[in-house]
Amino acid sequence: MQSIGVRKPVGTWNPESWPRHHFQNHQLWSAQEAQARGAAPLHAARLAEKLGIARVIVPPNAGVGSAIGFLRAPIAFEVVRSRYMRLSAFDAAAANAIIAEMRAEALEVVRAGAGSAPLIEPRSAFMRYVGQGHEIVVPLPARDLTAADAGLLREAFQREYEALFSRTIPHAEVEILTWSLTVSTEPERAAAAASVVAAVDAPLEAGRRRLFDPESGDSMEVPVYWRPDLAPGARIPGPAVIAEDETTTYVTAAFDAAINAQGCIVLDRRGSGS
Repeated sequence: MQSIGVRKPVGTWNPESWPRHHFQNHQLWSAQEAQARGAAPLHAARLAEKLGIARVIVPPNAGVGSAIGFLRAPIAFEVVRSRYMRLSAFDAAAANAIIAEMRAEALEVVRAGAGSAPLIEPRSAFMRYVGQGHEIVVPLPARDLTAADAGLLREAFQREYEALFSRTIPHAEVEILTWSLTVSTEPERAAAAASVVAAVDAPLEAGRRRLFDPESGDSMEVPVYWRPDLAPGARIPGPAVIAEDETTTYVTAAFDAAINAQGCIVLDRRGSGS
């Protein structure tokens, strides 16, 4: 049976530089190859031990989480236009015209994928005090602007500026450089999971596997569990391996694993009170 292990970096461990050294030096070793990426759940418990973290959560499909996020993300399209304007000479008609063009362009793209789904349209302007080298983002109302909105835009800019820099510049002129509009479907809201899950019968092992334990310097045989077979409430003491199509989670001897109501693997350090 194939053995795997984790190589530890040699030398003094510096907690501040640990994440960098972890990704550079910790590798998965098998009889055929060494890998240094795409195996986060294999390293998570060991990393948590070194950093003093009491709980680690491995969500479903962790190995392909970015792809799932892409598929479940809102359908959205952002349009940005440059149109210089000082608030002292605010031109509501010109602002509305450019926003209307941006909105039409974004709607054409988003409706092609979203159909008749409800849409949201956040708008913003990139503003600064005249002469500054960078802008800040200021939200705009989702309606046609009027001449009276020059004062409202200045107030909104002052609020955002003060929130960022803890001060404003009294009597300084404010200018708009860029306008932004995004048309998007509404973000999907995740359902809340039950906070407590009743324990279920002990899961069946899918097999056994020999691992090299760098703490003891010896190899050991641990049970292997197939993640799709684990029901919410299942509990697995470490050391153990939880395998699935996309990745593998290694539960060290310092942790126990449980499956929560959302199907996440929750690793809790023994004696942490979690």
